[in-house]
Amino acid sequence: MIATKGYAAQSAETDLAPWDFERREVGPHDVQFEILFCGVCHSDLHQIKNDWFPGIFPMVPGHEIVGRVIKVGDHVKKFKVGDLAGTGCMVDSCQVCENCKQDLEQYCLEGNTQTYNGMERDGSMPTYGGYSNNIVVREEFVLHVSDKLNLAAVAPLLCAGITTYSPLRHWKVGKGHKLAVLGLGGLGHMAVKFGVAFGAEVTVLSTSPKKEEDARKLGAHHFVVTTDADQVAAAKGTFDFILDTVSAEHDFNMYLSLLRTNGTHICVGVPPKPAEIAAFSLLGGRKSLAGSGIGGIAETQEMLDFCAEHNIVSDIEMIDMKDIHNAYERMEKGDVRYRFVIDMATL
Repeated sequence: MIATKGYAAQSAETDLAPWDFERREVGPHDVQFEILFCGVCHSDLHQIKNDWFPGIFPMVPGHEIVGRVIKVGDHVKKFKVGDLAGTGCMVDSCQVCENCKQDLEQYCLEGNTQTYNGMERDGSMPTYGGYSNNIVVREEFVLHVSDKLNLAAVAPLLCAGITTYSPLRHWKVGKGHKLAVLGLGGLGHMAVKFGVAFGAEVTVLSTSPKKEEDARKLGAHHFVVTTDADQVAAAKGTFDFILDTVSAEHDFNMYLSLLRTNGTHICVGVPPKPAEIAAFSLLGGRKSLAGSGIGGIAETQEMLDFCAEHNIVSDIEMIDMKDIHNAYERMEKGDVRYRFVIDMATL
């Protein structure tokens, strides 16, 4: 076993604290890399607090992971010691079901193996995430990371990036489309960057007028304050797509009214309670309400390559590991522009 240092929650009632644990040995198809940076996702906080479902404790969060390869298995062909590498929200899948064979491992019919708060495929031990100094991942779920970009700012691409890139690619959003990005946070700011890069006309929908300046700097063409009745009325029936990144409760029916005929409202945020959707909100205009998770491994690599080519990274604030609790408090208040990243050298 591999001795590992990390930060873990021992239960849903305790804060994260230093914890020494062991990872599995590097098998013939595995890649081990030293973790240099790990992004802080809102889902990290949700999971250590059991907000969505009972967790597996002790829990080491973190699924926006970048680092440098320090060991490879005998059968590994795509990586060598010294390579930059990344891992996102999953570290394995069955690899043989219909979805996996179509590069949709995120929708593995047997369930993919989450980077943390899950169990290894053989059920031998829990998975532990990137708030740690190293990780061991099956080769097929390790991603190549370009040395052209700020490595710390690449880390959030492994979740916030692919979560917004994947639906925009799936629905072929681009030139000639009017895209609204609902919410300007960790996910939303990446949605704006990708939407603009794909050629769409991008509008940010936000409850906060203070975010307009940032939205414009990110490349958004328009900004609508959703608490302003006049602005909302002017936007009704104008968008082809709404990419909804909000994880708080909000009125889906109002936002559906902003779609054109045949428009699609795509959910990537995860509110704590089910939404009430009036049938007439969908019937009046043959509108669709859809959802999307992360992308598969091939699509995630495509995104990383696209970002390297177009110089796209997340806007980040670097923190030391010891400051994670303060970062969580600020994240809950929306006080981050737009993703915290942990410098794992401070572990």
